Amino acid sequence: MTLLTAQAYINGGDILFQLFAFMVLLVIPIILVVFIFTRKRNSRLARIEEKLDKLLKGKDQ
Repeated sequence: MTLLTAQAYINGGDILFQLFAFMVLLVIPIILVVFIFTRKRNSRLARIEEKLDKLLKGKDQ
């Protein structure tokens, strides 16, 4: 009978820990995705700059 009367209370520390753990699970994949997209974007910008430099050199000559 004692199993049926277990107290269910919520501790503030438990809530904070669960929120922190949930946020870590969300933030790590988001950071990885953002890092990959910015890396691709930077390489794309570098190629465009190289092409523009070649075009400008060809125009000056």
